[in-house]
Amino acid sequence: MRRAALALVLVLIAGCAALWPEADEALQVSDIVAMAVGAARGTPEEQRRQLNHAQQTFAAVKDDASRARLAALLATLPPPLRDEARAASLFEPLAARRPETPLVQFAAMAGAGAAERARAARELRAAERREEQAEERAKTLRQQAEQAEERANTLRQQVEALKSIERGILEREERRRTTKR
Repeated sequence: MRRAALALVLVLIAGCAALWPEADEALQVSDIVAMAVGAARGTPEEQRRQLNHAQQTFAAVKDDASRARLAALLATLPPPLRDEARAASLFEPLAARRPETPLVQFAAMAGAGAAERARAARELRAAERREEQAEERAKTLRQQAEQAEERANTLRQQVEALKSIERGILEREERRRTTKR
């Protein structure tokens, strides 16, 4: 019974593919999405295994489907496996193709999202670097202010010492004048 149902489904799919030439590609997109969602929900070991398998498959067979599978995983897996920039670069050649087949449309949509998230991550890292640099500059300025305050205190003490010396000299001169009279 199951075999007959499976055979019927396969015949229907084959018939749809004959009527709609992009049906095969639409099934590939569906499989890619299902695989990416399943991997994202899997354990970290399963996620690494799926990513390694996709990388090996793409290295061996650089077709559109293996490219899209790898890119989809890189865009959907959680950190540290996620690599939005690489996913966007893998989706880009597919998204630029014409005519717009289901795989091209999927690549355009997913690639745009991955590229936007990669851009946001770059901007966040740049903002964090700027914040760290500002904190370092503020720390340096605080140290310079402390040093300037120490120099000012030293100079005040030296001025007070000079004033004291001057008062002593003036007092001695005044005593000499009064003793001479």
